[in-house]
This record gives sequence, structure tokens and C-alpha cells, in this order.
Amino acid sequence: MDWNILATTLFGPSHGIVADGDFLHGTAIFDGAPLAVVGTTGHAPIGVALALAQARVVLDTVAAHPGRPILLLVDTQGQQLRRRDELLGINRAMAHLGSAIDFARRQGHRVLGLVYDQALSGGFLTSGLIADACDALPEAEIRVMRLPAMARVTKLPEAMLAQLSRSNPVFAPGVRNYVAMGGVRRLWEHDLPACLRETLASATAEDRRAADGAARGGRALAGPVIQRVLESV
Repeated sequence: MDWNILATTLFGPSHGIVADGDFLHGTAIFDGAPLAVVGTTGHAPIGVALALAQARVVLDTVAAHPGRPILLLVDTQGQQLRRRDELLGINRAMAHLGSAIDFARRQGHRVLGLVYDQALSGGFLTSGLIADACDALPEAEIRVMRLPAMARVTKLPEAMLAQLSRSNPVFAPGVRNYVAMGGVRRLWEHDLPACLRETLASATAEDRRAADGAARGGRALAGPVIQRVLESV
């Protein structure tokens, strides 16, 4: 979905969100209360500049507007694969973005992620997946790695991975598989403002992804492994 159509649907035509290239930011009014919005569009590759720009909005919101909810609009092809960004330390810039979002959560801000178009790789890991609740539109595309790339990394035949992906969400791309694994809490369908309203009301700092994945049959062992680690500390 086009970001402007989404913003208009959620907040009305005077939504207050602007696009600086692939960078989205602004303050929207929802149900009479301000909401900080930050994210990306155009299947943006997340480089140093874009990661730092998003982190700046999050940190400015924490400093100037304590407790204000933050909505992360996710549309990214992953990290910027460019030598310049590697030399400038893209790993640290993306870690800084993730740390800023985590800091906002610890300061009492409800941080909501919405994958409205595409979410791939590190650009998703350091934004929407760190939110209190990460939701998605049904037509969104989510994956961390394509099967050919997964085959090269794991040294397993691509045909074997394709077969596994038919029955195991861990190996399969697609937004509904991420719902099954608990990475995406739920899909926003039909009345989008009502979905945002429910998400604002129900988002908590508790990480329920492993429990949701087990309940939905997508990740059976994550919860028990986490519990064993906690018990051994």
C-alpha cells in the first residue's frame, strides 16, 4: 500500500506525515491525541543516514514528548549494500536505531510497528521487530532471506528447503508465516483505524513472540529453550 494512502486512511488527509526521499516522519493526531510517526518508503535500503535519521526522531520524541506513542511504518529491502555505508559503520548505525527504539520502550513509550509493504533482513530486525507489537497488512511481504540465499548459507539443497517451507513457517517467507511464528502479532484487515486503536490499547512491554509462536504452531521450541536458559542463569 502507498504510504500516503495508509496515512490518510488512518489519520485523515491532514495527517502531518511527510516524506523526505525514502524517510517518513511527522506527528499525526489519532482519537484526539498526538502520535509520533517514523519509518521508510520506496522499499528503502537502510544505510547509515537513514538509520540515524529514524533514531533521531525516536530520541527527540522521548526527550520532548514523554510517553507519546510511536508508530514505525516499515517498508525496507534491508540494509544498504554499499561500501561507503560499510566503511561508515552501518552495523553501529543500525544498532543505534534498535537501541533508540528499545530506550523509548523502557521510558514508557508504546512503540508499534506496522509492515505496510515490504520488510526484509536487518532493516526489519532493527525496527519493527523491536517494537512492543509488530503488526502487518495482509498484502505485505516479509522475509529475512530468500531460499537460494538460505541454501548457500546452510549448505542444504534448495529443493530440500523448498519442501520444508511447505510445512514449517521458519523456512518460509510470507506475512502469514511470520504471524504463525509470532514475529508478527496480527494482520490489520478491513477497518484500519480500529486496528490501530486496538493495538494502542493492547500493546505491552511483555515479549510474547515465543509464546504466540508456540500457540500458533509456528515455533514449538523457542519458548522452552528460553525458559531453560533463564532457569540456568
